[in-house]
Amino acid sequence: MSIEKVKEYFKQFNMDSKIIELELSSATVELAAKALNCEGKRIAKTLSFLVDEKPILIVTAGDAKIDNHKYKTFFKAKAKMIPFDDVERITGHAVGGVCPFGINKGVDVYLDDSLKRFTTVFPACGSANSAIELSIGELEKYSEYKNWIDVCKLPE
Repeated sequence: MSIEKVKEYFKQFNMDSKIIELELSSATVELAAKALNCEGKRIAKTLSFLVDEKPILIVTAGDAKIDNHKYKTFFKAKAKMIPFDDVERITGHAVGGVCPFGINKGVDVYLDDSLKRFTTVFPACGSANSAIELSIGELEKYSEYKNWIDVCKLPE
């Protein structure tokens, strides 16, 4: 189970006890916000894409949407999500629990600027009923991100 992988990953930082396992599903931004009693925009959703067949994860704010023009400008490719049935095999986590922690080797992580509005955010932890509250600095450290990028648009 991939939550076990994430717990093991966080053990090296003595952060595994900070993982929140919820009674309710946190598989979507709306469900996670309700289960964690926070604003949906503070849910750090992790989206999985293929860029020239190389898997990447982009962590964005819960209210952000991929802006296709910005994405194409940055990655020099059209946004192509990893097919649902392939997400777990490629990233190491199933849809609903995809996160930037304890992922498969060769998957690059990017953090979207939409997250910079918050002091803390809640990314998933490998299952559809888990999360962890992290400061932006902690998210940077534990996600082993490659770059901050600006590929999203926020609601008006």
